[in-house]
Amino acid sequence: MRVLLAEDDKRLGKLIKYMLEQNDITVEWITNGSDIYEYANYTEYDILVLDWMMPGESGVDACARLRQDGYERAILMLTARDSVEDRVTGLDAGADDYLVKPFEFAELLARLRALGRRTTQKIQQDIVEVGEFTLNRTAKILKKKDQVIQLSPREFQIFDLLAQNIGIVVPRDILLDRIWGMESDVSSNNIDSYMKILRKKLETGEGQTVIKTVRGVGYRLEAGE
Repeated sequence: MRVLLAEDDKRLGKLIKYMLEQNDITVEWITNGSDIYEYANYTEYDILVLDWMMPGESGVDACARLRQDGYERAILMLTARDSVEDRVTGLDAGADDYLVKPFEFAELLARLRALGRRTTQKIQQDIVEVGEFTLNRTAKILKKKDQVIQLSPREFQIFDLLAQNIGIVVPRDILLDRIWGMESDVSSNNIDSYMKILRKKLETGEGQTVIKTVRGVGYRLEAGE
């Protein structure tokens, strides 16, 4: 079992990580809520264990955002909030389970095992073919023939969005909204910089790229021959 642990209390996070690893669970531990979304989308975890109150984005907000984007893996919320209203809020945000602090480690372990049993069935791989490229949206992997192309989380999101609209021009405003959010301070120049790097990684043997610029509008992904 592979778990993403988001817990900003370093003493508690260190203890949970140690105890889970003693029970043959692989744990990746982060302490800032702003990292939850990208980690969850870039790496395949069996379960996310999210503290409710965290610096950056709260665990409950990250949970809601992931569910809105179609994230299907199990999510367990950890929190000191124990009112009925808080439990309802956490579950309505998309959490599969809810554990109130302080808790016994044996109970955490039992709840993780229960969630793990619900998710043992393999998720069908979502594969997109784009010319000589193969995009595995489930595993977050892009290959050119048999070679894996190393992409950052943002680069993967950009390629994924273009691949979902292959042959169609995707305006810069849509890229900005879907990848960063309209409230972000990312500029057109930032988007162009990402595209330049992504194009370089996707070049064919003839120096051609599958991403075309439509001047003044946006970008289009072409399958090629």
